[in-house]
Amino acid sequence: MTDTAPRPTLEAVAARAGVSRATVSRVVNGGDGVRQALVERVQQAVEELGYVPNQAARSLVTKRHDAVAVIVAEPESRVFADPFFARQLRGISKELTAHDNQLVLLLTEGRGDHARVGRYLAGGHVDGALVFSLHLDDPLPELIQRAGIPTVFGGRPGWSGGRDGVVYVDSDNRGGARDAVRHLLGLGRTRIAHITGPLDQTSAADRLDGYRDVMVDADPRLVEEGDFTARTGERAMRALLARCPDLDGVFAANDLTAAGALRALREHGRRVPDDVAVVGFDDMPPIAEQTEPALTTVRQDIEEMGRLMARLLLRGLDHAPSGVILPTTLVRRDSA
Repeated sequence: MTDTAPRPTLEAVAARAGVSRATVSRVVNGGDGVRQALVERVQQAVEELGYVPNQAARSLVTKRHDAVAVIVAEPESRVFADPFFARQLRGISKELTAHDNQLVLLLTEGRGDHARVGRYLAGGHVDGALVFSLHLDDPLPELIQRAGIPTVFGGRPGWSGGRDGVVYVDSDNRGGARDAVRHLLGLGRTRIAHITGPLDQTSAADRLDGYRDVMVDADPRLVEEGDFTARTGERAMRALLARCPDLDGVFAANDLTAAGALRALREHGRRVPDDVAVVGFDDMPPIAEQTEPALTTVRQDIEEMGRLMARLLLRGLDHAPSGVILPTTLVRRDSA
């Protein structure tokens, strides 16, 4: 049997550096009041001995866990099928990693998971939470508020009801939708349909409002609800073609929806953009650049949204703006 060498202790680091144990503890835990020369001696001793702080003991001293819960209010099947979530998680992960924080991913497969998430947050395992893809009737905001931890939301919170201290990061969904529809009008399209996202989410509701801002007198039959998936984009496009066969433009609430709509248009022998011009929303390269034809879409910086959410949380929310809205840009390709 091979003997395992004992882990270096604070006392061993203190002896190597020639300082007190308290000085080593302050340096390791990021405390103030230690001269730079002593800090360098302690850091050198830590490196030479291979000392690794005991995270549990450190948390008792600092009251910090260096861990952040990232809560996605969607089932696992949706999270791993939609590249939107991967990009937002990548932005969050980059920012947390840069500040030596761990990402703890929590998914809500069903209503039974909400109580579990609430218990975890209230148990003091993390320093804060980043939450996105909420639905209007979601109980998570109430559970998070009870847990009493700092939280930043991804997306404008339609449920806030005037609560103080709600901090969120979102894109200009309404303005981006207006740009998409105006672009279609500029191409000479007059019968412009809209396939929405799930209207219990503020991003989808805002994009529908942007469509209506421009298409003030549009035939209500030109609007069909979807759920941000390619499957419902295809179904919704078929329904729109059955109701309004003379439509000549489509604004889809996201790129996955647009990809499904393109499939349905091909099935019905409609040429894009000759017969029907199509615009999406998100600008997901794996989707927008590989559809046939390549998709004109509204770009939102999803990764930056994630980074900014994490940055606001890590800096502290006492003086954070209540809402940060990032701009969108229309990206022209072949579909419109």
